[in-house]
Amino acid sequence: MSAVVLFVLSCLSLLIWCVLLFARGGFWRARPAPPLATDGRDAWPSVVAVIPARNEADAIGEAVASLLEQDYAGAFHVVVVDDHSTDGTADAARAAAMQLQCPDRLTVMLAKPLPAGWSGKVWAQSQGIETVRSLGLAPEYLLLTDADIGHPADAVTQLVARADTEKRDLVSLMVRLRCDSFYEKALIPAFVFFFAKLYPFAWVGNPRNRTAGAAGGCMLVRRSALEEAGGIESIRSTLIDDCTLAALIKHRGEGRHSIRLDLAARSVSLRPYNNWQEIWNMIARTAFTQLRYSAWLLVGTVFGMVVIYLVPPVVALTLGPLGWPAWIAWAAMCCAYAPMLRFYGRSPLWAPFLPLVALFYVSATIGSAVRYWRGTGGQWKARVQAPVQER
Repeated sequence: MSAVVLFVLSCLSLLIWCVLLFARGGFWRARPAPPLATDGRDAWPSVVAVIPARNEADAIGEAVASLLEQDYAGAFHVVVVDDHSTDGTADAARAAAMQLQCPDRLTVMLAKPLPAGWSGKVWAQSQGIETVRSLGLAPEYLLLTDADIGHPADAVTQLVARADTEKRDLVSLMVRLRCDSFYEKALIPAFVFFFAKLYPFAWVGNPRNRTAGAAGGCMLVRRSALEEAGGIESIRSTLIDDCTLAALIKHRGEGRHSIRLDLAARSVSLRPYNNWQEIWNMIARTAFTQLRYSAWLLVGTVFGMVVIYLVPPVVALTLGPLGWPAWIAWAAMCCAYAPMLRFYGRSPLWAPFLPLVALFYVSATIGSAVRYWRGTGGQWKARVQAPVQER
């Protein structure tokens, strides 16, 4: 490839980074929302947490305990939906409640068999919401959370205060993912960085902007808003259920409604990723779904990732000083990534290696497409959930 072509590509990359830094909602600012003052409030609305769980015995006890230990002043109940686990998930959940001496605040139910046309997680959530109705509970809010999430004692209080004070129909937190093993340190901060670039949090929280996003590990939803949007069954077949639900609630009716997405300071994922294959599979499960199973969007995404992340270091190291736009683009990339590294307690010296991490994510995205074309897309918990490709 000629030096002229490389120079032009580096100029294109630099232009894109200028747009990303200054016209993409400040997505790179990795700052959790400050806590709200909650003193002096008399009445708190009722909340029910719904946890879909399939083979989560290793984590669900801690997750359930963190919810049962909430210092929330209003009525609060936890429903665990055991989605045909084979590892004692239900028993682990009950044991956590018994240890805290509050079994009456926990309901564990077995999900019915998964019907055609439903994704597993959404089906389990629908079963949990139906159980809430059958128990005669009428909460103002539903907390849709995962079986591998640990919450601080004031999590529900802060979520409800945020929703009530700011009149939000959905408040979601991107919980702090595990970042202990080498592969987690190398790859996990980039996962949140790329997610925020795709769904800039400031745009999500702006009712005038069409962007809607949420993080499925922690979503507080106003029950009336969910019902107005058609209920959880409206997203029955989706694999990217969190962002689809956020769009459904934000865009319901003829207007745009208020939702919010933030980084969590203290809510954490309990799920470890001890090798690169586990992180690769996490990405590959839904990456091609995000591209609407389009080969053209896949080609465009790969080209875009190459120009944005790979061109700067390649051109800079190839052309030397003559590749000055590439050096500037690489520096801009490092500056954009540094706040997320800081949020995860990593050194900014990791930032120059983001192109290698991006290459890993590109490979997982291509792998996601290959799985779909082979009829094995959307693999999760021994289920293939992506729609079958028409031949």
